Amino acid sequence: MTAPLPRLRARALLASGAGLSMAAALTLTGAGTGTATAADAPSTTVTPAGHSFAAQLNGKATFKAGSVTVTCTTSGSAPTAGSTNNRIPDAPDNHNASGPVSNNINPPTFGGCTTSMPGVKATVETSGTWTVAMQNGDPIVATLGMPTAGFKLTTTGLASCTVTAAPTAPASLPAVFTNGDADNPSKITLSGAPAAVKVEGGFGCPTAAKTSTFSAVYDVTDVTDPASRVLVGE
Repeated sequence: MTAPLPRLRARALLASGAGLSMAAALTLTGAGTGTATAADAPSTTVTPAGHSFAAQLNGKATFKAGSVTVTCTTSGSAPTAGSTNNRIPDAPDNHNASGPVSNNINPPTFGGCTTSMPGVKATVETSGTWTVAMQNGDPIVATLGMPTAGFKLTTTGLASCTVTAAPTAPASLPAVFTNGDADNPSKITLSGAPAAVKVEGGFGCPTAAKTSTFSAVYDVTDVTDPASRVLVGE
């Protein structure tokens, strides 16, 4: 992101080192103009136009760096009063004739995080504006955008480390968007999405790690009308 999830204007959820991974985020950016990745990119439309949406972790999120894995059991991004984040643009801005639709979302939260290292606990802090861009196709491509230093993982215990994702520039995390149906919500799936990291700390910290990977599945639901589905099409 930093491509953007649904601006969802048819133009338009990191790891730590030595084993700490980095987290990614769901961003559906607000109204701006998306940028097509190619001159012949197919059209994209995100619906329902003007509806607010939430992204909630389905299962667990894992962040890996080196030999260490951080696992979080809760994560999500939801709309807040007075903000246009997590809102599909009104028509016609929910459509892009030749490229993705992008949107801003509130920074995702992460909780219930544990590490694969005995005696080491982890917490995650996020900040800034996250984004998501949806590009219609087969599969539907989602690009999650993370602002510079927008994700920080801190460990305490036998190893005290700080892992900052996208330390010097925004990061774009590749994902796949799957349209839901009457029985299932739409989903965003990240499978080993890479991101740059900076690891700081002493003994036990993977300070040599420069990248980490993030894997998670997020359910994307319509907050305005829970009976509706957030969908991406032509």
